[in-house]
Amino acid sequence: MKQTLSELMRMSRICRMIFATCLGSFILVIFYFQSMFQPVMRRNPFVVDGCCRKGSRNALQELYNPTQPELSGAAVLHQSRRDQVVDACRVYSASSRKRRVLTPGDLKHLVVDEDHELIYCYVPKVACTNWKRVMMVLTGRGKYSDPMDIPSNEAHIPSNLKTLNQYSIAEINHRLKNYLKFLFVREPFERLVSAYRNKFTLKYNSSFHKRFGTRIIRRYRKNATQDALLNGADVKFKEFAEYLVDPATQRDGPLNEHWQTVYQLCHPCHIHYDLVGKYDTLEEDANYVLRLVGVGDSLRFPSYAKSTRTTDAMTAQFFSNISTQQQIQLYQLYKLDFHMFNYTTPSYLRLD
Repeated sequence: MKQTLSELMRMSRICRMIFATCLGSFILVIFYFQSMFQPVMRRNPFVVDGCCRKGSRNALQELYNPTQPELSGAAVLHQSRRDQVVDACRVYSASSRKRRVLTPGDLKHLVVDEDHELIYCYVPKVACTNWKRVMMVLTGRGKYSDPMDIPSNEAHIPSNLKTLNQYSIAEINHRLKNYLKFLFVREPFERLVSAYRNKFTLKYNSSFHKRFGTRIIRRYRKNATQDALLNGADVKFKEFAEYLVDPATQRDGPLNEHWQTVYQLCHPCHIHYDLVGKYDTLEEDANYVLRLVGVGDSLRFPSYAKSTRTTDAMTAQFFSNISTQQQIQLYQLYKLDFHMFNYTTPSYLRLD
């Protein structure tokens, strides 16, 4: 009798489980067919569902769907800059047989701010020292408040900022998809002359004189003095240009970051940058980024010394001292940066 009762109870449990399974399946079928006949809603991935709490929108959402009217005009400008990059990459991809996949090692110039969900690709000679200072303020969690209180050498210490190559592949992909990515660019030849002036004409840059100056003088200067060969402190721009366009330099490996192309440093044809700032409108574009982040009222981008800036006229003067062939070769080296960031071919070049 007890055995029969036990079997009946077991059968009852099995029947209830079967009934629950069938009922669940039936409900899922109803929802499936109901969804087929309901209109599909197009969702903007940058719009937050429901009513947003103050401060709940991140910089990426504010860029693509600005809630502040004064940001709408800037959004249109930056859309045109994004389009320019996309168009240039399409043309380059169609004409190039080279195909490559980025590795974590390619991402060492991308600085990550976890708190504000930002990724900044720094380009030397495009206000990168001040941008690193600003990123240290943003990521310092109260340790810093004024960017200019941070010594310039401290801004360049690698451990003071986290870069994207320090994450796992899954973490990299998540941040590239969900964080606002930005970079700042400059007219390529102004940036090149600025790098030359800074690294080869100032006495305190003896490390660059030793590392690059001695090599350049040894290769390209006839009858060089022993002092020049030993110290490399008086490299001429013509010699620097010859070094850059020499195929032997290309075989030595990637160019130094101070004169490497933006295309090679930040990989804009592989990484979709949401915002492209320009050195010509540095403070305006930089403070726009800070407003998107929500810190525009408390943090301003540092002003820079315009008196020492490398200008277009100064660049033209340097280029007048090199041969037509060197001008053509340098333009070919930086041509993609010119096209990608909508800089016109300089009028002083002799390209014919």
